[in-house]
Amino acid sequence: MITSYTQHYSLRSTPQFEPIPGSNQICNSAGGYAFAVDDWTQLDRFLILGSEGGSYYATARKLTVRNAEAVRRCVAADGPRAVARIAEVSEAGRAPKNDPAIFALALAAAMGDVATRTAALAAVPRVCRIGTHLFAFVQAVEGFRGWGRGLKRAVAAWYAGKEPQELAYQLAKYQCRGGWSHRDLLRLCHVKLTGTANDVARWAVGRGELPPVDVVAPTDPLALLVAVEAVNRATTVDEVVRLVRDYGLVRECVPTRWLSKAAVWDALLERMPLGALVRNLATMTRIGLLSAGSEAAGRAVESLGDSERLRRSRLHPVSLLTALRTYAAGQGVRGAGRWAPVPAVSDALDAAFYAAFAHVEPTNKRWLLALDVSGSMGWSMVAGVPNLSAREASAAMALVTAGTESAHEVVGFTGRGHGTAGAGVEPLPIRRGQRLDAVTRFIDALPMGPTDCALPMLYAQERKLAVDVFVVYTDSETWHGDMHPAQALRQYREKTGIPAKLVVMGMVANEFSIADPDDAGMLDVVGFDTAVPQLLAQFAVGNAGNG
Repeated sequence: MITSYTQHYSLRSTPQFEPIPGSNQICNSAGGYAFAVDDWTQLDRFLILGSEGGSYYATARKLTVRNAEAVRRCVAADGPRAVARIAEVSEAGRAPKNDPAIFALALAAAMGDVATRTAALAAVPRVCRIGTHLFAFVQAVEGFRGWGRGLKRAVAAWYAGKEPQELAYQLAKYQCRGGWSHRDLLRLCHVKLTGTANDVARWAVGRGELPPVDVVAPTDPLALLVAVEAVNRATTVDEVVRLVRDYGLVRECVPTRWLSKAAVWDALLERMPLGALVRNLATMTRIGLLSAGSEAAGRAVESLGDSERLRRSRLHPVSLLTALRTYAAGQGVRGAGRWAPVPAVSDALDAAFYAAFAHVEPTNKRWLLALDVSGSMGWSMVAGVPNLSAREASAAMALVTAGTESAHEVVGFTGRGHGTAGAGVEPLPIRRGQRLDAVTRFIDALPMGPTDCALPMLYAQERKLAVDVFVVYTDSETWHGDMHPAQALRQYREKTGIPAKLVVMGMVANEFSIADPDDAGMLDVVGFDTAVPQLLAQFAVGNAGNG
């Protein structure tokens, strides 16, 4: 019978271990077939998600090589465009880590044509905003090229472009990283500075004389350097505390032997940047500065609740989520340090995560938020962040949308029990108002299985759910089902008459997507930054394209 042929070859239902007939699908790392993203989308994925830690199906090396090759192709195709995109993503704070952008810029500075190399070196101050970034760039670029005149001029421009006060801060705070120091770079680049800036640079290379600490004014650019020298010679806690308070010394300027003293941390906390506060909450709790009801804990909570300060800090939501998970656990991923979390601080971190996202008006659409909780999602780290898997991060991002949209359902799916109606999909009892760390722990405890990204659409069809927007959080390593996700969405549209849309939230920097690039009702999104909820809302009401 003719049906025996269509069972084996059909545009409407194709096993995921085979490509849809006539499509340009490629084999993914799991052995299934998915749509290939273009090199520019791959560039975005790498810049935002990185490849550190690899994925369930690809080692860090393999994933990095694939991404680097995609970056190289973008540089070859249109180098200035690639450089502009690298700088744009970095400056906008779209990525939890700046390392991928620095690596990509170094590649462009070495492997591009003359116009591309010129643009890449000119973009160094935009991408490498602090000393640590500059050291990382130099380390990366040396893997591709030598120290030519262009590179020397770019490094010199980084130093020359800073006012004396900022230059002193950078040289004092970020003295050395990764085997490089400012002394090394200043000697290599031969930058020409004048006035106070030159005095600052001479101090960094060990040739400058500084005035005594008791005669320099705190507003003098050299004051910070004078205080750094003084704190290195300090012999008492009181002396260190005075220098921190009088000259605004940051933690990196204080010798390690004093960083076990609560009084020193109390002084540091007074003017501590929000990013540093988030990173050091555990330390300040462990040494006893932050405790339930303490004045210091109150100051920390107040800082975390300052929305304007949060905006200016450019803290990535993933950084806040990671800090909350680690702090609330009372034990770090590395090391044996333990602390008793202060509940008010944990709550403030939780609130800061939501506050990091700009206010998004609800679309009043009907949403199904589907979390891929398969084995591969549990293995992959988000942007190389330890102890934060892609399946856990997806739950946090789903909560942001769930908190905005009243008409929503959250489900988790794998391919377990495939062949039984509704098998592999489970409604998840997570709602806005729950603590993020509790939600991610719940998701992490769910049983794992193979991946079938068609299940959310089949689930909605089977239960006659009215859905306007499906959001699938996945690594697109789907392989287990009898129908491709794109086919399942089209079938759902036909059966229900609802012009449903599909948003695919890419959780890993691979080259695959379950979103059909030729279907305007499917959107491939990468990242977890503050712009994502707004992008989803715009797409839901018909005002966005692939992003």
